Amino acid sequence: MSDGTAAARPVRILLADDQPLLRTGFRMVLGTEEDLDIVAEAGDGQEAVELSRRLLPDVVLMDIRMPRMDGVAATRAIVDARLPVRVLILTTFDLDEYVVGALRAGASGFLAKDVPAEDLVTAIRTVAAGEAVVAPRILKRLLDRFADVLPDPAATPPKALNSLTEREREVLVQVARGLSNAEIARALSVSETTIKTHVGHVLTKLGLRDRVQAVVLAYETGLVRPRQ
Repeated sequence: MSDGTAAARPVRILLADDQPLLRTGFRMVLGTEEDLDIVAEAGDGQEAVELSRRLLPDVVLMDIRMPRMDGVAATRAIVDARLPVRVLILTTFDLDEYVVGALRAGASGFLAKDVPAEDLVTAIRTVAAGEAVVAPRILKRLLDRFADVLPDPAATPPKALNSLTEREREVLVQVARGLSNAEIARALSVSETTIKTHVGHVLTKLGLRDRVQAVVLAYETGLVRPRQ
């Protein structure tokens, strides 16, 4: 019998992938974790949206390329509906035309399907806790893609960035380079709690959902440039 405490509730997961074999594989990996609970499976994006509305899972593991509705459209539908559901994209493609769209749509993370099991589990817990994750190799290629479309670094920074303090800008730059809160704290010689507070202020001031969108904004505005 449940003791009714919120801390005891496992992270509820919806698997959305059009390949049953892959869904079975994810079930085998995640089923060994006591704090993770797969509540349903979807074979396409439309079904993923419908199940998200009905079941309100904590995290949707979302494939990018699916029939009826792809993962980007499904992610956008979930986010636009303001559901208390976070989306972690999984794909066999490190980077394709869908990646930036998925992140802009509000996905909280992006991982390749060949990610080690322990990294997948950690990513799910991270996303469920309100943070965001992007696999380092995907982030690097994503930022390289931005290199050709970034604004002139000599141009005046967007007004939105003017609302940030010097330290908040510094933290945003480190976030955009893919560093975790703990790594930023070590680099700036402050506590991890302080960095978490700064990140929260950055997201609030810039009207961003999470640190993934902060990364996209930092590169789109030219605050940080690839290969720096």
